[in-house]
Amino acid sequence: MLTSKEKPETKRLPMMPIRDVVIFPHMMTPFVVGRESSVRALEEALAGDKKIFLATQHDASVDEPTPDEIYSVGTVANIVQSLKLPDGNIKVLVEGVERGKVVSVSDDEGFFRAVVRTSNFRVEAGPQLEALTSRVTTLFEQYVKLSQNLNYETMIAAIRVDDAGKLADTVGANLQLTIEEKQELLEIFDPVDRLNRVAEMLDIEIEKLNMDRTIQGRVKRQMERAQKEYYLNEKIKAIQKELGRGEKSEYDDLKKKIDQAGMPPDAKDKAIAELKRLEQMPPMSAESTVSRNYLDWLLAVPWKKKSKEIRDLKFAEKVLESDHYGLEKIKERILEFLAVRRLVKNPKGSILCFVGPPGVGKTSLGMSIAKATGRKFVRMSLGGVRDEAEIRGHRRTYIGALPGQVIQMMKKAGTRNPIFMLDEIDKMSMDFRGDPSAALLEVLDPEQNWMFVDHYLDVEYDLSQVFFIATANVLHTIPAALQDRMEVIRLSGYTELEKLEIAKRFLVRKQLEQTGLSEKEIEFADDGLQSLVQNYTREAGVRNLEREVGNVCRKVARKVVVAQSSSKKEAKSGKVVVNADKVPELLGPWRFRDLQAEKKNEVGATTGLAWTEVGGQILTTETSIMEGRGKLTTTGKLGDVMQESAQAAMSYVRSRAMSLGLPKDFYRHIDIHVHVPEGAIPKDGPSAGITIATSICSALTQIPVRADVAMTGEITLRGKVLPIGGLKEKLLAAHRHGIFEAILPRDNEKDLPDIPENIRKEMKLHFVDSMDAVLKLALEREIEPLVVNPASPSLETPAGEEKRAH
Repeated sequence: MLTSKEKPETKRLPMMPIRDVVIFPHMMTPFVVGRESSVRALEEALAGDKKIFLATQHDASVDEPTPDEIYSVGTVANIVQSLKLPDGNIKVLVEGVERGKVVSVSDDEGFFRAVVRTSNFRVEAGPQLEALTSRVTTLFEQYVKLSQNLNYETMIAAIRVDDAGKLADTVGANLQLTIEEKQELLEIFDPVDRLNRVAEMLDIEIEKLNMDRTIQGRVKRQMERAQKEYYLNEKIKAIQKELGRGEKSEYDDLKKKIDQAGMPPDAKDKAIAELKRLEQMPPMSAESTVSRNYLDWLLAVPWKKKSKEIRDLKFAEKVLESDHYGLEKIKERILEFLAVRRLVKNPKGSILCFVGPPGVGKTSLGMSIAKATGRKFVRMSLGGVRDEAEIRGHRRTYIGALPGQVIQMMKKAGTRNPIFMLDEIDKMSMDFRGDPSAALLEVLDPEQNWMFVDHYLDVEYDLSQVFFIATANVLHTIPAALQDRMEVIRLSGYTELEKLEIAKRFLVRKQLEQTGLSEKEIEFADDGLQSLVQNYTREAGVRNLEREVGNVCRKVARKVVVAQSSSKKEAKSGKVVVNADKVPELLGPWRFRDLQAEKKNEVGATTGLAWTEVGGQILTTETSIMEGRGKLTTTGKLGDVMQESAQAAMSYVRSRAMSLGLPKDFYRHIDIHVHVPEGAIPKDGPSAGITIATSICSALTQIPVRADVAMTGEITLRGKVLPIGGLKEKLLAAHRHGIFEAILPRDNEKDLPDIPENIRKEMKLHFVDSMDAVLKLALEREIEPLVVNPASPSLETPAGEEKRAH
C-alpha cells in the first residue's frame, strides 16, 4: 500500500475562525455567521471565487480570537448558499474541498486573510488498503446500528466511496467526538494514517455504546422486577382477603403506634386518614415515601411523655450555686418559678430572656436550670436565621419538606416539657422568605402556643409546658412585640472580684484537667489571677480569662514535660506558683493598663467614673484656659451626647458666673479646652456632665479639685444633677483605683442595695441634687461670689480682674 504526495499548492484566501465545529472536506455544513470580522471575510469570498478558509478556534468563548488562538490546520471550502437573516446574521452552507495549513495570516480591512498550503495525496489500490477500508466500513455499520442518533440507510449510502481519504473524513465527521479529537483527525493529511486513526476511534466508541446498552438493559430489568413484585403483593393481599385471613403487616404496627402515641383527637384522626391513604398507594411510589415520612414524624414527636420534674428548692439552689457564682437575681427568679410549680398543678410554661454581653454564662445557665429541674435540655441557635420556614417548617407539597426547628427540637428532647433555649435571638434577620421573629410570636405567647401549628405536621401541637429561655446580647434588634412576650432579665458584666472568684472556683480547675496538671505542679496565687484579669483581658464575661489561664497552664505543662524527660535528677522542676511577678514572665508584657488616678490635687483635673461593657473605669477630665474669644473646644474622641454635656456645663457656668466669683463677661477674652485622655477610645454618654462642669469651674477659679474624690452625674442648664446607670460598676472602678469617696446623683440612692456590702462600708458616698453641692464637696475650698459695688453697677470685667479671668 503506497502513498504518494503531490506537489503542494499555495493559496491566499479570506479566513474565518469558527466555534464548536470542525468542518471536514467533502462535507456539507450549515452554520450562522454573526461576528463583524467573519461577515467581512464572508463578503470578500462571495465577491471573489466563493472560496474561504475555515479554521476552528481553541476557546469558543473568545469573541475576537487572535491568529495564535486559532488552529493552524483547517479546511478550504466553497460557499454553496448564503442567506441574510432579519437580525443581521448570515446563514451559510459550505462544502469542504480540501485540507490546508496556514503559512501566514494578515489582518486586511477588519478580517483575516491567510496564505494556505494545501497537499493532496495519491493512494495506490492494493490488498492492504482494501482490507483497511472494509474494516472501517464494517465498524461504522456496527456503530450506526448501536447509535440512536444516526439514520442507518443514509449513513451506509454516504460511506460507499472508493476514495480512502473521503471515507475517513465522512466517518470522522459523523462520529460523536470532541472538538479536539475531530481536529486531530483533520490534521492527519495522509489518508491511510487517517483511516487507521478512524478505526481506532470506532473501536472505542463502539465499546462505549455497548456499555451504555448493558446499563440500560439492567435498569429496565430492575424496573420490571419491581413492577412484578408489586403485582404479586397485590395478588397476595387479594387472596388473603378472599380467604378471610387478617394480614399482619407494617400498617398494623403503625395503627398500634398511633393508638399508643397519646395524640389529641384531631391529630389522631389525621394520622389514621393518612395511614388509610398509605395502604392504597403502591409501596414503590414517591407519594408513598412522602406519606410514610409524615407518619414517622407524627409518631416521633412527644405527645404525652413528660420529664418528672424536680421541685426541691434546696436541691435546685445547690445546683445553681455549684455551677455559677453571682447572678443572684436570676437564681432568685428560677427558685420562684420552681416554688410556683410546686403550688400550682398545671402551670403554664415560663418565657425568660437573658440579656447581657458575651461570655457571662447565659447559655450555660440554661443548662444548669435543666439540671436543677430534672428536665431535658435542647438548644436552637437563631444566629443568622432569615427564613420563616426554619421555625414553622415547609408544607408537604415541597420535595424534601421537613418540620421546623421547633418541632425537630421537641423530637430531640423526647418530652413535652423540656428546657428550650433560643440562643442569640437578637441575631435573626429577614428577607423575601419571611420574618422568623414574627413566626416566634406564636411560639413565645403562653396564650397561643398551646395550639402551635407547624406547616409540615399541619396539626395543633401543645408547647405550653415548655420552659423557653432566650438569650441575647442587645435588646434593640429584637422586635417590640417579641420583647413584650418575654420576661427580660439582664446580666451585667462580672466585676473583678467576681471574675477572681469564678477563676478560683471553676476556671483553674477546668484548665488543670484539660492540660493534665495537678495542684502539686502549679498553684495560682490571688495576685496572679488579679493580674490576668486587670492586665491581660478586657471583657464583660470570662472567656478570654479562661483562655489566658489555659495559656499559663500549657506553658507550665511544657516545663513539666521537659523536666520529666531530662536525665538529670537535679533538673526536676518544683511547684510553679503563678503570682503577679510570674505572669509577665509566662505571657509577656501587659496587654492592657488602667488609667491611673491623680495623686495630688490639681487645677482643672477632675476624676470621673464611666461604664463600659467590660466593667467600670475612671475617666480623668482636664480643662485648660487660654486667651481667645469665648470658644469651647472638646477633644478625646467624644460622642455627640458627651459634647452636648460639655456645652450644657459651659452654659451653667456662664449663667452662674457671679456666684462662681467670675465677671459676667469672663468668656469674651478666653478660650476653654476640655480634654478627656486616651483619645483613641470613643467615649459618649451624659454621665460626665458634673465632671466637666467641675473641671471648668476649677480652671476658671484656679481652685484645685480634690484628687481623692470621684464623681458621676448628668447636669442640666439649671445645675440640677440627674441620675445615671451602671452605678455598681463605676463604684467598683473607683474602689479598685484607691478612691474611697464619690459624689453621686441623689436619685441613684435607690440603687444602693445592688452595691456589694464591702464597697458600701469602705467608701464614703455623697448623694447630691445640685451642682452647687458638687462644687462644695469637690473643690479644695469654697468659691467666693463676686460682689458688685452698688455705686458702680457695671458687670463688665474690671481692668485688674482681666488677668485673673485669664
